[in-house]
Amino acid sequence: MRLPGTRYQEHGWEQVRKLLGRCSVQAFRQFSAEQVLCPPGRQDALLEHYTEAVAAALRAADKTARAEAHGNSYGDSVSELALSLLFELQAQAGFWAALLAAIAAEHGRGGAFWHDVAADGVLRKKFNDMYAGLRDKVDADNYSVSTGRPCSPNKIYTYRMLDTAYREVERLFAGWQQHQGQVGEILGRELAGSPIEARQMKSIAGCKAEWIIRWSASLERYDGAPGPLHTRSKRFASLKNSPEKIAAMLAEIGDYEELSSNMDSADAWQGNGDSGAAVQWLEDYWRVVGESEAAESGGAFVDAQDRILPAPTDDELAADADAAADDEAADEPLAEVTARRLREQELDEAPAGVDDAALLAREQRVADALSLPPRYLELARLAQDGGSWTLRILSQDSLPIRLAVYHKLLGPDDSTYPDEWLDPATGALPTLQQLATLDQISMPTLRKRRNEAIDRLHAAHDVSHEAAPRAEAP
Repeated sequence: MRLPGTRYQEHGWEQVRKLLGRCSVQAFRQFSAEQVLCPPGRQDALLEHYTEAVAAALRAADKTARAEAHGNSYGDSVSELALSLLFELQAQAGFWAALLAAIAAEHGRGGAFWHDVAADGVLRKKFNDMYAGLRDKVDADNYSVSTGRPCSPNKIYTYRMLDTAYREVERLFAGWQQHQGQVGEILGRELAGSPIEARQMKSIAGCKAEWIIRWSASLERYDGAPGPLHTRSKRFASLKNSPEKIAAMLAEIGDYEELSSNMDSADAWQGNGDSGAAVQWLEDYWRVVGESEAAESGGAFVDAQDRILPAPTDDELAADADAAADDEAADEPLAEVTARRLREQELDEAPAGVDDAALLAREQRVADALSLPPRYLELARLAQDGGSWTLRILSQDSLPIRLAVYHKLLGPDDSTYPDEWLDPATGALPTLQQLATLDQISMPTLRKRRNEAIDRLHAAHDVSHEAAPRAEAP
């Protein structure tokens, strides 16, 4: 979501939050209970020590994939946003005082819990709550400065809720065939085919306030929990009875997103539509014709068969489509499946015995083709815990196979994964399709080797548990 003056309301916030949470936990472990449970007069000094420690941790993580990822559409990286929000904390000391009060209450129940590794989640949650409130306060202040209109953190929260609601309505409209009942309730009529509103709603500015209100009302029936406008909370209680206010806020988000996206790139709006595509196609066509005529006039013989790649056979396309459908990322377009197959074929034909430099260069080309950082595999290997039990069991498996095992057992976005394992675009492990391409194998082969590795882990776990009682026996 884009609004004037805001920087923390877009897709990169999740990575900013995770980076600040991890660095804050590292820094806080340096403090004793006496330092943390200080009187109000000494809280500023503790804040200075905390800021210095977190800033050092952020600088140490500056070259990781998460830190270098885009934090928003204005060009700020995740690391830059995290560092600027950290320094904003010194100007908003009330958030720091509230955090210390929450930690003191937790200390009363369990002592200096922040030194316990098992309590990392508890501490990280408290920092996440503090920074979530701080980002809305900072963005609200900057919005007021940019527009000259008053704005509160609660209003920023409301903007974000409406943006999220629009995304959900958009998703339901796109899959109207699977959600006909709910889409009909949102539109206020029974569906007799593809709803024209789904094609007319091009952006959030085209979303009607009545649709948001009906969507919220439908959630309890279809998802089992009341929608944001229909809970007992007073935060949005008056909003469901003010469609004109919802419409104005939706229009403001849409207008500013359109304006700011046009500022980003002229290509984004000049090339849109069928006319833009037709112009680009004609330019390519006449360029190719001109090159052919120039080559022929120069005496060169042009053989069209040498310039056109042979089309895949029907059997090859069907096999690729079946493999894609069997994967978790089964919605991969057939064109991408075909392109992937060609990339894998190119890698399989690489000469044996290439040196390390050539291998790294080849890995970087593959990672770049998958929109991963070029040094992804190299850095991901270095981030492995050499003393871990899992790595000892799977030492003969490649890194993509091991990541596929974690993908299956822990899910793609477990908080314990090193940043170097994550795709900066998603903040999660690469998809199985990406891992298969990184390992230069097909999807069925990846799944087969992954399942074999999981079986070895289970077998090693069973053996260790069976051996333990025998070792204790007299």
